[in-house]
Amino acid sequence: MLHTAVTRVPRARFPVIDFHTHITNGDDLDGTQKLDVSGVPGQILPVLDRCNIRVAVNLTGGYGRALEESLGLLSRAYPDRFVVFVQPWWARLNEPGYAQFQADEIQKANDTGARGVKILETLGLALRENVKTGRLVKVDDRRFDPMWEAAGSLKMPVAIHTSDMEAFFLPRDRFNERYEQLKHHPDWSFYGADFPSNMELQEARRRVMRRHPRTQFVCLHVANSENLGYVAECLDEHPNMHVDIAARLSELGRQPRAAREFFERYQDRILFGTDGNALNPPEFYEPYFRFLETEDEYFAYSPDAMPEDGRWRIYGIGLPEAILTKVYWGNAARVLGL
Repeated sequence: MLHTAVTRVPRARFPVIDFHTHITNGDDLDGTQKLDVSGVPGQILPVLDRCNIRVAVNLTGGYGRALEESLGLLSRAYPDRFVVFVQPWWARLNEPGYAQFQADEIQKANDTGARGVKILETLGLALRENVKTGRLVKVDDRRFDPMWEAAGSLKMPVAIHTSDMEAFFLPRDRFNERYEQLKHHPDWSFYGADFPSNMELQEARRRVMRRHPRTQFVCLHVANSENLGYVAECLDEHPNMHVDIAARLSELGRQPRAAREFFERYQDRILFGTDGNALNPPEFYEPYFRFLETEDEYFAYSPDAMPEDGRWRIYGIGLPEAILTKVYWGNAARVLGL
């Protein structure tokens, strides 16, 4: 029943690079299948234009044939509007010579037009040595060292999603603030079994960044938005680390004073991202703009009638224009070499 000011922000104040989208789903293919996404640019470009999103980065470009299809559909057809990332060929993990093979694949992807590498939370939480029965493959597994190094030498940023919300590692009971979300997505729970803890996963990623200082890592979803103090510690130690804000308005917006201080301090290392796809309506983007550009209080972080993350609302942080231009465009442009 709270009556608060409402500022509509249907269009970003400055041009935007959305660093985190999933326009194609190459991660669902095996490297030989053909994408079935005809007409996607025609669907998405009018929405992006309306919201002032000038460039969209498709992180899930896949590999092999899927990557070729993603590149042809997006960045080759619309070179000023789309960027495509490649994904690792996990299926060949146990083949002899995998480490060098994967490094070579990064080089090939770069040669064909891929601009970065995407690592899903699969690494550390789902990828196993022998499909379902083997041990989980760790984030800092040495077999990936040549891949990280290849990305660094080619100036291809690594967009890496490690771990997930802390609540996903706790019992799924009435004391869990994401109980409803986990009820709808029980497979998102990493409590028990042989899953590592949230902090074990985060620290494994830090070891990777420490071992590969020439490689630029963009830690997706603010790395660990529920603990901005820890993220700040990581940013201070690792100059090759950036973060994006995709799908974390619900966390950033309920700690507005800490979030604004975080944006002010790390204004050169925060990238705009949404985790959006080709089907998102314009209303999907508005809470992001409102959070960044206004000081509105207690508003919905999602246009959905019942937001999925939890039953709370957020507050805007009203960033000054000098920081907005960096978050919306400048930081991503620098990381991508645009």
